[in-house]
Amino acid sequence: MSRKKKGRIGSSFESFLKDEGTYEETSALAIKRTLAWQLENAMAKESLTKNEMAKRMHTSRSQLDRILDPNNDRIQLDTVFKAARALGREVRLELV
Repeated sequence: MSRKKKGRIGSSFESFLKDEGTYEETSALAIKRTLAWQLENAMAKESLTKNEMAKRMHTSRSQLDRILDPNNDRIQLDTVFKAARALGREVRLELV
């Protein structure tokens, strides 16, 4: 018995978000959540507390909490770079 591949029904999820007018907002939030997750994982690998991380970044603990908040999509690039440097990491950005 052979199986036939079924084609897609409708458009892509990306197209749906664009049609709904939420593509940019959704994409920005997804990127921010991924960034917060990566920062927390890197901190855990180095056994860094939030206080130690904030000290390395020369910022406050409350500012770090905002950076690590996956629902806060308001973060400046210089802050992202500062967090990466504090962990001995780099940030890569590209337009596609």
